[in-house]
Amino acid sequence: MKGEKNCVVIGIAGGSGSGKTTFASLLRQRLSDMTVAEMAMDRYFKKERPIMTAPFSGKVFEDHNHPDSFNIENMARDLRETVQSRQYAVVIVEGLLTLYEKTIREQLDLKVFIDVMSDERIVRRLKRNMERGLEFDGISEFYLESVRFRHHQFVEPSRWHADLVINGHEFSARALDMIELWTRRQNIGHECRLERGE
Repeated sequence: MKGEKNCVVIGIAGGSGSGKTTFASLLRQRLSDMTVAEMAMDRYFKKERPIMTAPFSGKVFEDHNHPDSFNIENMARDLRETVQSRQYAVVIVEGLLTLYEKTIREQLDLKVFIDVMSDERIVRRLKRNMERGLEFDGISEFYLESVRFRHHQFVEPSRWHADLVINGHEFSARALDMIELWTRRQNIGHECRLERGE
């Protein structure tokens, strides 16, 4: 069919604890009648990550929030190959630097940034990591000495690339409605839709 697209690629970015993974999961549920692939940037962490020196204390940390912490080249390649496979109607890509990295961003059809104030994000991060067995002091020190600086350096500026900025304090059904409707209007190839016995 003329004008028919093979696949729609949606990128979701935001700070640590903003709810990127949760929003991607909710969106996937909304599109359950379509073939959807999810790609998480966290899966592309390098085994050996760069070291950073905290600006004020001078303490040294393994850097989890720098572009060099991720194998961006492999992620961009895998995204391209996933789209070209023609197996999926929708590909959802989520991660801290999804909108920062040009090689990822240029493959996105819709760019979403989830905005949550820093105090709420650190509370979420504390709760999540303490449930994983980490200690309060270690979590808070790493956030205050490393994560927040990288957020302002790399993550926050990437919101200017977003087509939509969503309030991550509490996801509204309307935001999901809008993205779902937009996705369904993209005239995606029939072979990428799940058959329902019609």
